Amino acid sequence: MPIISIPERKAWVLRTHHVDYVIGVDKNGALQHLYWGEKLALSEDYPEADSRQTWIWETDDGNSREETMPWGRRNFAEPGLKVEFADRTRDLVLQFTGAHIENNMLQIDLLDGLKSLQVTASYRLFDEFDLIERSLAVNNKGDGPVCIEQVMSAIWHFPVYPSYRLTYLTGHWGAETQLRREVLHEGKKVIEARRGITGHNNNPFFAVDFGEAAEESGLVYFGGLAFSGHWKMVAERTPYQTLQLAAGIHDFDFRWLLQPGEAFNTPVCVGGYTAGGFGDASRKLHGYQQKYVLRNGGELRKILYNSWEATYFDVNEENQKQLAEKAAKLGVERFVVDDGWFGKRNDDNAGLGDWYVNKTKFPNGLTPLIDYVKSLGMDFGIWIEPEMVNPDSDLYRLHPDWVYHFPDRPRTEGRNQLVLNLARDDVRTFVYQAVEELLSTHEISFIKWDMNRYFSEPGWPSAEAGRDREIWVRHVHALYDIWQRLQDKHPHVQFESCAGGGGRVDMGIMRFADQFWTSDNTDALDRLRIQWGYSHAYNSKSMVCWVTETVNYMNGRRIPLKFRFHSAMMGTLGIGMDLNQLSPQEMEEAAGYVAQYKQIRPIVQEGLCYRLSPPEQSDLTSMQYVGRDGQEAAVFVFRHAQHFGHPALPVRPRGLEPFTRYRNVETGEVRSGQAWMSRGILLELTGDYDSALIRLYKMN
Repeated sequence: MPIISIPERKAWVLRTHHVDYVIGVDKNGALQHLYWGEKLALSEDYPEADSRQTWIWETDDGNSREETMPWGRRNFAEPGLKVEFADRTRDLVLQFTGAHIENNMLQIDLLDGLKSLQVTASYRLFDEFDLIERSLAVNNKGDGPVCIEQVMSAIWHFPVYPSYRLTYLTGHWGAETQLRREVLHEGKKVIEARRGITGHNNNPFFAVDFGEAAEESGLVYFGGLAFSGHWKMVAERTPYQTLQLAAGIHDFDFRWLLQPGEAFNTPVCVGGYTAGGFGDASRKLHGYQQKYVLRNGGELRKILYNSWEATYFDVNEENQKQLAEKAAKLGVERFVVDDGWFGKRNDDNAGLGDWYVNKTKFPNGLTPLIDYVKSLGMDFGIWIEPEMVNPDSDLYRLHPDWVYHFPDRPRTEGRNQLVLNLARDDVRTFVYQAVEELLSTHEISFIKWDMNRYFSEPGWPSAEAGRDREIWVRHVHALYDIWQRLQDKHPHVQFESCAGGGGRVDMGIMRFADQFWTSDNTDALDRLRIQWGYSHAYNSKSMVCWVTETVNYMNGRRIPLKFRFHSAMMGTLGIGMDLNQLSPQEMEEAAGYVAQYKQIRPIVQEGLCYRLSPPEQSDLTSMQYVGRDGQEAAVFVFRHAQHFGHPALPVRPRGLEPFTRYRNVETGEVRSGQAWMSRGILLELTGDYDSALIRLYKMN
């Protein structure tokens, strides 16, 4: 039984394969955190709910470790729930009223009896990955309205240690998911997004250790928030040597009006624990995502070609057919037409919102191109950006009130576009119908759904009184609803989440997305750092990586084709370069890499990921994938720049069976797994931007 009730203590042990997470009710009826760590043998091993330290200026409730952390009495920490009642009372006291266990789910009911506000804290266990999904439901059972000012999905409490270290992902457009680690001192460390989408600058992932964990060893607590809009995480270290981390919807500019009888449900926050370091933490998240979160998680992702960098907006039937023919020769499985196929879309100044085929570029519509692509053995995909509108569009001229705006303020444009207000029923209906018609009238198998700006002037003038600040949540819910309805009607269509690169990557949209566009930066060297950080929080199957031009627009580097392909083969492979510029020899070389990727695709997309050598540690970066069946391992090695004639450092694989023999597919050399891992592999990597792919195959 994964959930053990201890009735005499009003406590519950949430037990996974290796971990116990324990909560209990104290003498005041509050739900307290008791323990999180390795499994313990006896019920008396767990702390009591009333065993908190008190101080002269901090009573036991002031030093509380409540699971929901309501703002009331003398709870001074970052609130898990803050409300205002109809009589302007802003004090919330939640007391235990009941518990419900069903399979791997525990629900704890709490009630503010004076105000008839019920809160249900939910815990769902994923035993094989040592993970817990947490969420809150707030139900107004009173007679008057309640205003929710802040609501967190989870408050995570950590054991008392002398030092805490936070790992998180930060960056900006073109440099997403950059890994950072910092020691936490007294006060708050806030990681947030308050621009309407998940964001390029921060990502809703966290890991906490005690300053001693390494890649494959040490105690690590980790997790992420499943939400695609306004969010924040607050790591708060107190002067009393405790640490809590609150994760949920951002309270900035947020209010939610809860009328009598209404309920509000938070997004899920997942958390886990491991004694196996940051690598094991990532592998647990990857496995959980592939099995329970990622749409079509059990299917391999196809190799795609996207025509954007070849034609930009100058797309037409003839040049797309030429590119499709070349892509098919490489072994590509999916051909995607990017921006420029619709409306009066000749540049980024016009056309967004007018989702009809441009008859100048495609006189006979899209069907002849789609038929040609399919005759070449590929399926067809297309780019759209339905949450946006250009002021120079038929849609905007007809419905200027459909965008977020304040009546007396200018409407700030980003990339010459404005954001449609999906909180409105009519806008949501329009977006759904526009995309549904596109899918119903064409044999489209893939949608690249883009979103190329943040929110500004987030007004909703026609909103019901008191509901205008709900847009940060309603927009996300509307997006999820639209994707769900489209997928219910067109289950064969795969969706890629894109927001100017990796601006909308999270476990919320992952339930509806088959894959993510990781970054607009396709420089193969930069991508090593972006993909390294990405791998800490998300699985490789979801990570789309393109091979693009020899000289990349981002940094002007000239990088060999082999290095570019190897960098892109560590996720879901895509090709975005202008194939018309490739020589016959380059086409043959590229086709060889595509064929090689198909051989190792199950290992990369579904295997266990081992990070061997980080980009910033030396001139060598190395990443390894081991098949779920343990039969084969693929090791990618990249040398950025050789200095002083030094040979490349040996690469030491991980995750092999020590006493089993493995053959190096490239050289034929045979060693035991322990020998490969201990002695390492010496490679002749010289000069700048050299790389290698090593395949180790288990021998029977």
